[in-house]
Amino acid sequence: MSAATVFRALTPLGRLAAGLAALACAVALLGGLGFRWDPLNLQKKRLAAAQAEVRQASIEAAAQEEARRLEAQGAAVQAQRVDHYQQMTTRAERATAAAVVQARSADDADQPLDPRRADRLRDHDGQLCRLAPDLDGCAAATGSAGGGDAALRPGRVAG
Repeated sequence: MSAATVFRALTPLGRLAAGLAALACAVALLGGLGFRWDPLNLQKKRLAAAQAEVRQASIEAAAQEEARRLEAQGAAVQAQRVDHYQQMTTRAERATAAAVVQARSADDADQPLDPRRADRLRDHDGQLCRLAPDLDGCAAATGSAGGGDAALRPGRVAG
């Protein structure tokens, strides 16, 4: 029996089933050989979506890297500020300690404020203002007491 006789012997529904089976075999064979049929262009849409995700991920990675860089830079600047503040505090404490020792050991420590003592205090005040010009009483401070001079007036010398 030949294939043509078998095909003629089939009913129209059988012919349709045989045709669909042959078509399915052809599609499977061509698919195995690497041929792709994409009438809705789904492959390109998936590719475009994947590329968009990659672009977004690279943008987010760059933003995170920039944030880490700025954070490290900010930490370094903050460390410099803390170091500067500590150095300034240490210098102010040293200057104050020296002035306190000098004032307590002076021969006029128990006498009313005389011009020499006022000069020493004014010198110490000047040292503090050089270390931290933004302190109240310094010339650079707003609302200061006239550069600190008006706050100290020599008293009557004890005689």
